[in-house]
Amino acid sequence: MNILGYILLILSCIGLPSVYLFDLGQIWYYILGGLFLILNISPSLTRKTTRRLTGLNDGNTLLIAFELVLVPDILLLIAAIILYRDDPNRVWIFAAIAYTAELIVFWNGIIRVYILSKQLGIKRKLLGLLCGMVPVANLFVLRYILIVTRREADEEDYRNRLNDTRAVKEICKTKYPVLMVHGVFFRDFRFFNYWGRIPGELIRNGCTVYYGNQMSAQSVEACGAEIASRIKEIVEETGCEKVNIIAHSKGGLDSRYAISVLGAAPFVASLTTVNTPHKGCRFADYLLEQSSESLKNKVAKKYNAALRLAGDKDPDFIKAVTDLTATRCEELNKIMPDSPEVYYQSVGSCAYHAVGGRFPLNFSYHLVKRFDGKNDGLVSASAMRWGENFTFYEPVGARGITHGDMIDLNRENVAGFDVREKYVEIVSGLKDKGF
Repeated sequence: MNILGYILLILSCIGLPSVYLFDLGQIWYYILGGLFLILNISPSLTRKTTRRLTGLNDGNTLLIAFELVLVPDILLLIAAIILYRDDPNRVWIFAAIAYTAELIVFWNGIIRVYILSKQLGIKRKLLGLLCGMVPVANLFVLRYILIVTRREADEEDYRNRLNDTRAVKEICKTKYPVLMVHGVFFRDFRFFNYWGRIPGELIRNGCTVYYGNQMSAQSVEACGAEIASRIKEIVEETGCEKVNIIAHSKGGLDSRYAISVLGAAPFVASLTTVNTPHKGCRFADYLLEQSSESLKNKVAKKYNAALRLAGDKDPDFIKAVTDLTATRCEELNKIMPDSPEVYYQSVGSCAYHAVGGRFPLNFSYHLVKRFDGKNDGLVSASAMRWGENFTFYEPVGARGITHGDMIDLNRENVAGFDVREKYVEIVSGLKDKGF
């Protein structure tokens, strides 16, 4: 139906100035003008699963129609100049009508996608504004905007329809609830979910979700104690007997400590670690060894002050970073043996280039690569493996999957990798195993 919308939009855009140019009669003004108005309200003639996606799809249709109408209008203008070279006013009025129609279509489309798209982001929108008045460059940027917004409308619509069709199956309704444990330097905020769109997707498919709520920057021992307490709190309040833990980054170490050292094993059915540095980060050893005490204390002071504002009562930047070193993880692994009562599995990914991640991952990628090899911007691929099963995501494409992508931190749709669906697969797999 979008194709029909394109055709009708192009006909109305070209037809309005053509009626004047060739004196086709007033009735055509009403017909084409009405068609132009209707199509500027609902150009795609199709409805998506939500109003936002429908509006985004409409905006995309308008912008594509704008692109397609440029060449015919230019050809008509050339024809008008040749046919009415003795009547320049007619040519100027034709050009004014055509130009106005194109402007209406363009701004109607660009405003819609700028307001409704979540994937364009501020940088891409600013790029569009800066290049908007630059000939040729603006066409390339417009094409890029169209690709992003079209993919967003189609992918999100597909996800909604998929979830609607499988809602009754409740494929993520596990026997035990899921406890999601965040990584270092983040908190589980009410207004900013560390896990992005993932929990919502799990809940839509029947999952019961809780959060770790441990401190963002403290030792594995301190955070592990909070996790152990949180697990027992959930079990006592709900009577669920056990929980399935999904832990990202350092949260995986915190969870293992709670299970192996602090007696949480009887209350944990499974532990799935995501991009966790089980064997540590050698680049962290290097940074701590090479940095002077004054520099470390200065950096720690600033981080700790910021983390107190974020909700940590007693943040300790140095302890948190130290527990991520290869040296310290080797020591921790000796005192954190796997419990036979718990099912362990792990998930990992890698980035292909530094530009694939946002700051600071684009900065740390090369440093980690030098010391640890293939990595996700922070953690080496070799350090992520733990448990009975290890799933490594290395999709086709030049970007790769970063440390932040694995928790949907930036709410970004990565081509070839749907992180929400990966978590649905993880949790539905736990359900199939009886957890």
